[in-house]
Amino acid sequence: MEQNILSEKFINFAIKECKGSSQLYEYLSLKVAEDKEILKLASHAREGQPVPNLLFGAVHYLLLKGKTHNLKEFYPSITKKSRSVEESYAYFKDFCELYTDEVIPILKNKLVQTNEVRRCSYLFPTFKYIYDIVKKPLALIEIGTSAGLQLLWDKYGYSYETNEIYGDKNSEVHISSQIIGENPPFLHGGIPPVTSRIGIDLNIIDLTNNEDYLWLNALIWPNHNERRDLFKKAARYIRANPLTLIEGDGVKLLPELSKDISREYSICIFHTHVANQMPLDMKKRLLEQVKMIGADREIFHVYNNIQDRDLHLDYYIDGKEYANKVGKTDGHGRWFSWEL
Repeated sequence: MEQNILSEKFINFAIKECKGSSQLYEYLSLKVAEDKEILKLASHAREGQPVPNLLFGAVHYLLLKGKTHNLKEFYPSITKKSRSVEESYAYFKDFCELYTDEVIPILKNKLVQTNEVRRCSYLFPTFKYIYDIVKKPLALIEIGTSAGLQLLWDKYGYSYETNEIYGDKNSEVHISSQIIGENPPFLHGGIPPVTSRIGIDLNIIDLTNNEDYLWLNALIWPNHNERRDLFKKAARYIRANPLTLIEGDGVKLLPELSKDISREYSICIFHTHVANQMPLDMKKRLLEQVKMIGADREIFHVYNNIQDRDLHLDYYIDGKEYANKVGKTDGHGRWFSWEL
């Protein structure tokens, strides 16, 4: 990848993703965008991957594994010391140069599979909305499932800037989020019944494997302690609840998987922040697969990063297509709007 394109990716990451969320990553991103040597290192990332996330994840991963370097003093996930981010870049660059031989294999072989539990804050009302349409148990199929944490959205508790808890009120995983705008979703009533949970990924993450667990932890930004706490708690739910996790191409597997699901259930295909890693032709094939299945039976598709960054809900009932925008969402689930 050309350096000017890579540089633009880091600038966009700083402005669109990090600003107001991670001062450290915002600052490092803007500095990397100007540094030809670190951009050359970042170019080892495999095609289609979000390069800034991958580079910062690789460095964080090595620090969490115990690499000795003063860079850790800027990472609240590792130390309680707090140093000014304006001092961080020289240490970051030195770390990258010192451990280049270990960073490169991570860039070449690892995938950005951030399993952001708090995105369930907007999946919960979306699946309630779906259930209210059809009143059938939901058969979940998640594309790009990573470790499957979002497949357990009905096992978590939710609050939206009030003291009222929705979902599973007794859950150890309590997700809080902000609903922006004047059109809140309907949150009252029971939890929609889920009959099956299937997750598909090119590389399934096994949270009983220490390396896999560490990698997902490394993808959580250093100052996001609440995200890290939610991840740890949700990981325990993975071990306690049966999931069907399949390694493979989710787009190709959809028709066969749908055939095995009884018509007594509603198929719900969903994925968040996955389609941005798909080439254009794969995005088109995915939409075509959903349409093909929808010609024969009801199916719901919840997604973002195909037409735009917003969350969408498309569905087919009796062969008729319905296309809706759910709303805008924060990448880490801190807030969302509701337009249904």
